[in-house]
Amino acid sequence: MFRLCAASDIAEGQSKGLEIQGQRLLAIRKNGTLHVYENRCPHRKIPLEWLPDQFLDSSGSLIQCATHGALFLIDTGECVAGPCAGQALRARSAIERDGIIWLQNEQ
Repeated sequence: MFRLCAASDIAEGQSKGLEIQGQRLLAIRKNGTLHVYENRCPHRKIPLEWLPDQFLDSSGSLIQCATHGALFLIDTGECVAGPCAGQALRARSAIERDGIIWLQNEQ
């Protein structure tokens, strides 16, 4: 496991960009649940944010790619609008323990 950040660094309804071992990730807390994805749009394989830690649309209910406006569900990473509709962000497994968010190793 790899330490990502303190659990308190990601408040309810907020997003945060993270990097671990050269891999860019994004984390979002929605309804108390933490969601972690690779920070890479499936359409152009580029980072999603337009400013640091800015991954959500204006309503705060969807992840938005700043380059072409694709919209992704926070819960599943599925693209619901834009040129990559039907594709999805790659989810990463993370756990919260003792106030720390840990990225789990992939098998």
